[in-house]
Amino acid sequence: MKATVINISPAGENIARLVAEHLQAERVALASLNAATFSAREAWVFVGAAGICVRAVAPFIGDKHTDPAVVCVDSTGRWVVPLLGGHAGGANDLARRLAGLLGAEAVVTTLSDNAGLWPLDTVGERFGWLTECEGATMNDIMARFVNRRPTALLVGIRDRGAHYLETTAPPHVTRCYRSGDIPADAELVIALSPRVISPPEGVPMLRFIPRSLTLGVGCRRGADPTGAAAEVERSLRVTGWHRGAVGVIATIELKKDEPLVRAMGEHFAATLTIYTAEELAAVEVPNPSGKALAATGSPSIAEAAARLGAHGGELVIEKQRRTLTPGADFTFAVAEDALTARRGHIEIVGAGPGDPDLISVRGRQFLEQADLILYAGSLVPREVTACARPSATVLSSAAMTLDEQFALMRDHYDCGGLVVRLHTGDPCIYGAIGEQMAWFDAHGMSYHITPGISSFQAAAAELQSQFTIPERVQTIILTRGEGRTPMPEREKLSLLARSQSTMCIFLSTGIAAEVQSQLLEHYPPTTPIAVCHHLTWPDQRIWRGELSELADIVERGNLTLTTMIVVGEAIGNRGGESRLYAADFKHIFRP
Repeated sequence: MKATVINISPAGENIARLVAEHLQAERVALASLNAATFSAREAWVFVGAAGICVRAVAPFIGDKHTDPAVVCVDSTGRWVVPLLGGHAGGANDLARRLAGLLGAEAVVTTLSDNAGLWPLDTVGERFGWLTECEGATMNDIMARFVNRRPTALLVGIRDRGAHYLETTAPPHVTRCYRSGDIPADAELVIALSPRVISPPEGVPMLRFIPRSLTLGVGCRRGADPTGAAAEVERSLRVTGWHRGAVGVIATIELKKDEPLVRAMGEHFAATLTIYTAEELAAVEVPNPSGKALAATGSPSIAEAAARLGAHGGELVIEKQRRTLTPGADFTFAVAEDALTARRGHIEIVGAGPGDPDLISVRGRQFLEQADLILYAGSLVPREVTACARPSATVLSSAAMTLDEQFALMRDHYDCGGLVVRLHTGDPCIYGAIGEQMAWFDAHGMSYHITPGISSFQAAAAELQSQFTIPERVQTIILTRGEGRTPMPEREKLSLLARSQSTMCIFLSTGIAAEVQSQLLEHYPPTTPIAVCHHLTWPDQRIWRGELSELADIVERGNLTLTTMIVVGEAIGNRGGESRLYAADFKHIFRP
């Protein structure tokens, strides 16, 4: 935000200088303020009495949607008051920023800000959505909202903004995902969707329209653009998509300068994206054309360009061919962005070692949005799922067969739901996700993996140990003993022990005596060990000792599941000096 600073009194000179430097703002005299300069700036910061500030700007105030932000800082730097521009003009945020700079208090009086309610008139701009009001003005809609009238939030996409609305919804807002789920007592509907949504009769609606559609276009050389955009709009309307949701126009390089393509971009105020014939030819489409292949080098233009522009998303309108005037042939297709489409998806999430605070930010976000959370109940504490939304289904998979798990996930997936399959630690380490991914692949299902903190990392933290020691131990081995699951011959513990690396042994307390015997073939009996049970859980227990005591420690503790054995001289070792901080090691480069 480009700001201008005016200091009203000499007592505020130091504060004015600090504010100007922080904002990289120009400083002007009060006499330079007039109608032209007032409207030409994004923000004004006055340092001095609020009364003088108010009288200075009063003659130039016009409309809250176009006026600049006006903030007043008292000369002592104790108070920062947004006087004009609130959240719509950015004054509230600017006041908080300056309060943080000065150690002052921001005096924000906007009801929605103070009540923790969404600033409905600026949310769309914040997340790049179009905003439309139906059945009432924005002021009327905001009045209903801040007065906490029953409100339905209808969410039709998945993106950062949708997550914000879903996870910060106040108590008077009911979240729903289909029009039929809007409560009968709703007095306001807030819809976030690229589709055309009809509110219940007599109920005003605030539409947030994400720019999540890509319009792929192909045309004859020199085709007349007259009426072409209207024809596309007609197809969008018939299929239930909002015209404002078109955010990208995509075509082949050969057509980038065609008047029809340019006209489409201007009509929909969309970004133009150009692809080569080779890029388009690699895209699978339902309606390839030999004629297009011969003319352009790609069997598809409109469909392939739409899908590429939508990050591989599904076509919501397959190729349409139109001829509005002789010789003005053109084709178009529309795809929904795969990154935001609210379709079925499975996220395999690493829950971390057990403490709910040690799940990743991304993992927690998926849990907060999920329709179904299926967690490994024998290994993952249910407390990790406490952030799930109230309407989510949260189930343990401990008593389920794999087929039962698949059937449950498929039911939610086919309804467009977000499924979180929650595994302990990091899913890639003994997570048993390979067979699940094979099943997802076989059924063409969308899935992704969010990594997690492994229990071996938690062990190092709880043991206050660095598992690698300069010039002594530079390798960490993650492995398990041979129980019901056979080990490859080359990975026998007795062979791995030859390196005397730091070894973290999973799933092996049931065969502790055998593990100890194999390790003693190469590790000295006095090698430090740690047996770690329920790492980071409330009932965490850790036993330290020497390798010769391993089997006895496991037996005395009656340890079974969720217990890791750590072996190696790195446990608790404070020896070794890293070259990173040696005087002759140049690791910071300056010009």
